[in-house]
Amino acid sequence: MDEEQIKRLGPLLGPPPDHSYVIAQLGQSLDGRIATPTGESRYINGQAALDHLHLLRAHVDAVIVGAGTIEADDPQLTVRRGPSRTNPARVVIDPRARLGSNWRWLAQDGAPCLIVTGEGFVPSLGATNIALPLTNGQLCPRAIISALSERGYKRILVEGGARTISNFMDAFCLDRLHLLIAPMIIGSGTNGLSLKPISHLASALKPITQIFPLAGGDVLFDCDLSHSKQN
Repeated sequence: MDEEQIKRLGPLLGPPPDHSYVIAQLGQSLDGRIATPTGESRYINGQAALDHLHLLRAHVDAVIVGAGTIEADDPQLTVRRGPSRTNPARVVIDPRARLGSNWRWLAQDGAPCLIVTGEGFVPSLGATNIALPLTNGQLCPRAIISALSERGYKRILVEGGARTISNFMDAFCLDRLHLLIAPMIIGSGTNGLSLKPISHLASALKPITQIFPLAGGDVLFDCDLSHSKQN
């Protein structure tokens, strides 16, 4: 998906949406794995998929990851590929404020850094804290989106990990899912999406989907979930 194709996403490039517009991206193998049994995950998807991720980052107000992604990958969450170099706000979900300050997402480069924790947990790092109620030890995705929207972050990318993206899907918070499939069969290891079980196929999500082959063999499935989103 190039710059022209991404314009089909509308709210990413147009005027600020009336409601938050939330897109998630997940890269995986043909058999739905995002890592080997030892945790190796770089790089399942190729360079074109990485270009696409940076293109999405360049068009959102904020990018969200969970604390587990920070610990596993130490991502920068910045825009380093393509013509744009505008970095989004970086948001980390860390319910019990377990992260320290020695991670690259906290770089002082002018982009806001926010950490979402449960009420009563105080993070020990230099990021703006958003404290929200915990329910069974978890933060509500809808409450996170609302808190970011109140701060002006309307266009949101949920980048990882798979558990975080699954939580947002289970809460019917996503307008779009970009699923990048690599021409690779891992055969074991960590699965990608893991949603709440359903009893009947009639309850399955049925996104309107477009398919875009990318250079290097990856295939992008652009899944429109807006009809199932609950504003």
